[in-house]
Amino acid sequence: MRTKLSPSAAALAAVFLLFMLASPALAQAKKPERANVSFPAPDGTALGAYLALPPGSAARPGIVMVHEWWGLSADIAAMADRLAREGFAVLAVDAYRGKLAQTAAEAGALRSGTPAAQVASDLDAAYAWLSRHPRVDGSRMGALGFCFGGAQAMLLGTRQAGLGAVATLYGTGLIQEESALGELGRRGAVLGIFGDKDAGIPPAQRQGFKEALAARKARYAETVYVGVGHAFVKDEEVDKPGPARQAWAQVVAFLRDELGTAQGQ
Repeated sequence: MRTKLSPSAAALAAVFLLFMLASPALAQAKKPERANVSFPAPDGTALGAYLALPPGSAARPGIVMVHEWWGLSADIAAMADRLAREGFAVLAVDAYRGKLAQTAAEAGALRSGTPAAQVASDLDAAYAWLSRHPRVDGSRMGALGFCFGGAQAMLLGTRQAGLGAVATLYGTGLIQEESALGELGRRGAVLGIFGDKDAGIPPAQRQGFKEALAARKARYAETVYVGVGHAFVKDEEVDKPGPARQAWAQVVAFLRDELGTAQGQ
């Protein structure tokens, strides 16, 4: 008998198939372990996610990765694999519960139509699940995200005191007041990656975020890459010379400096 996949599981399976078809060279290379995983949301919904683990049995730092406004796409799965090959246990979450946009209009509708409280509770559940995973050192947890996900990683940092590192890659809606930072920057460092041609995140907004973190006396590093706009760090760009490769190397170095890799390394 053929098992019928749930809409969420079917969407995730399609992501993985597209990723493998689009990346035959990577399919032949040494890959991290990958699996479909699920865990319950506070409302009882089974949440799907993409888990990428390095080889071996050592407990690794855990990273919650949040996708762009499109949803959990093949590109995000590939970026999770990249980070796993650097020694991190990466959970790429699905903030849209199985929905994936194909057009900008659909992406905008998903972003605006998904309740913020639901996204927050789902990401908190993902953080808790990953921190308890047997291959994860729950004392070394980080978060990163792209675009919509950059904002969500920042907001996760406001709620989760256990995060030791938060990286926002061109996250919109940057916090402007120290009073709104919550737990962000109290324990761990924060990294901001932006493009100087990103009209959606003006310099004044970046400056307000920097000043809010400075008031907190948080450790904050910011890099504004020249000649690029929004969403410039893509899997297909990271291996080419240029800002995407530089920004990704900076993210990996930041996470390694703040969280380390495997125990004993």
